[in-house]
Amino acid sequence: MPFGTELLDNGCVHFRLWAPGAEQVDVCLADGGSQNIISMTTEKEGWFGTITNQATTGSRYCYRINGGIMVPDPASRYQPQDVHKPSEVVDPHAYDWHDVAWCGLPWEEAIIYELHVGTFTPEGNFSGVIKKLDYLKKLGVTAIELMPVADFPRARNWGYDGVYLFAPDSIYGRPDDLKALIDAAHAREMMVFLDVVYNHFGPDGNYLHVYAPQFFTERHQTPWGAGINFDGKHSLWVRQFFIQNALYWLEEYHFDGLRLDAVHAILDDSRPDILTELAQHVHQYFGYNRHIHLILENDHNASHYMTRDKDLRPFLYTAQWNDDLHHIMHVLLTGESKGYYIDYADELSHLLCRCLKDGFAYQGERSRYRDNQPRGEPSDQLPSTAFVSFLQNHDQVGNRAFGERISVLTEPEQIRAAMALLLLAPHPPLLFMGQEWNCRQPFPFFCDFGPDLADKVVAGRRQEFARFPEFSEPAAREKIPDPLDIQTFNAAVLDWSRINQPDYMEWIDLHRELIDLRRRELIPRLSQMVGRRKACSQIGDRTIAANWVLGDGSELSLFANLGKDALEDIDHPLDHILYATHDGLHRHSAIRQLPPWCVIWTLQAAAATT
Repeated sequence: MPFGTELLDNGCVHFRLWAPGAEQVDVCLADGGSQNIISMTTEKEGWFGTITNQATTGSRYCYRINGGIMVPDPASRYQPQDVHKPSEVVDPHAYDWHDVAWCGLPWEEAIIYELHVGTFTPEGNFSGVIKKLDYLKKLGVTAIELMPVADFPRARNWGYDGVYLFAPDSIYGRPDDLKALIDAAHAREMMVFLDVVYNHFGPDGNYLHVYAPQFFTERHQTPWGAGINFDGKHSLWVRQFFIQNALYWLEEYHFDGLRLDAVHAILDDSRPDILTELAQHVHQYFGYNRHIHLILENDHNASHYMTRDKDLRPFLYTAQWNDDLHHIMHVLLTGESKGYYIDYADELSHLLCRCLKDGFAYQGERSRYRDNQPRGEPSDQLPSTAFVSFLQNHDQVGNRAFGERISVLTEPEQIRAAMALLLLAPHPPLLFMGQEWNCRQPFPFFCDFGPDLADKVVAGRRQEFARFPEFSEPAAREKIPDPLDIQTFNAAVLDWSRINQPDYMEWIDLHRELIDLRRRELIPRLSQMVGRRKACSQIGDRTIAANWVLGDGSELSLFANLGKDALEDIDHPLDHILYATHDGLHRHSAIRQLPPWCVIWTLQAAAATT
């Protein structure tokens, strides 16, 4: 890895810093109350470096720029005292791995569970997650996805304000604690994915502008200010910084995949763009020795990033979070049509059919929410497994003013129907922590900035909702939880004492049943689906019939009434039932009436060939 520190075989440490905006750089070793300052040599292309025997594993260090300001290492492997204090030299080979035989799981087997390390357990750390792995294994989860863990300022954060992208936050534990979590998950045959943020750095603790202003460009503007310089002069090492970060997490920590956050906010006019080059490097580096899965969040619905080769392997990215499907389901369940939901308020059944059949609802059509601009690319050529489906995730819950979950916005029968649809469809499903017991706790937005940013963050958060009628008055916006209040964070910490109550156990049993069906009956049939027949049609205003020919030639069919009224006078054959939300349907050979919020799945094996 060209960035950061390297422990050499002779016991010395190699320090390197890309600082094209600096004239002089020194490495400062902190030893108790004293400092040992070592000059670094000027190298080509803005690099500074030095090799010294005065540092070793555990040494604390920072860089002095032009004889003045002291800054941490931007590629620090660990920040034991947070974002403004010295970095620590870490031996990447010190952890004793036990997953030598592990090579990951095929993507078709993915049943993803997204969690926030700080609120998933009362411990709020990597060790706390380890204690829940057996529970997740019993639930049927095959992959856990960690919200970003890259070092962020102070004690509480969603993780999207990270500033040291190579350093697990010290609040959650040391680097070896994260490795132990991944090792323990692999021992239970569970993959671990990491959410990474490559579209901006957080506002507190980022010193790159001091010695490497070439990291940023005013030519591109993002919601966080000047864009990262992926396509201008000096962009070579900027691109390498992020490419190496992806390889670092996958190799040094044995992660099985990465989810790249909000890549639509990565602005890059070069060819190949950074998303393409990053994925190419990952696949070239690992080849096919491990199952490595790269997942996108991309509001542009750019399907070309997920195309497959002749062997049906992804050229670049394995899948994308399908916000379209979530938004349609949310409007169906709640009736909400404000904000981005306005794009889904009409023709719900038609849009749902399009998602189930082709992936994206928007494949070039104009978006009312986005000033009538075209959005998306055709996606019908992709397999269903290229689209991750979900009813909840951190964004869709936490970006609401009060962080309400779907469990408090709609009725249980509606949620049962939605989960029966999503967990048994061919698309890989994602659950958000606590969803499996129908958790009613909020997951509000929270953070922990110093006084120089605190007031701006609170005001900005409340101003976000000023355009909504219910928050048009300042007094209404004052009721939105303060992101910096410790009580806002505490409200999000899962209360595990609740899950043994009958009402919650009923939901866990439902999820286990559906996931078990998926693992037994669907997953073995999901590969080789490219080019197979798929269809979806509207039966009524909120009633659809869908059909997929799976990879082995078997036929999966869905019949669903996602409305409050029963559908009468129908005559639909009912053979080979896999699952039905309503009791008694198994005893009939045809559907005469479809109750409200009813979902029926059938699975017919492929005809035998001679």
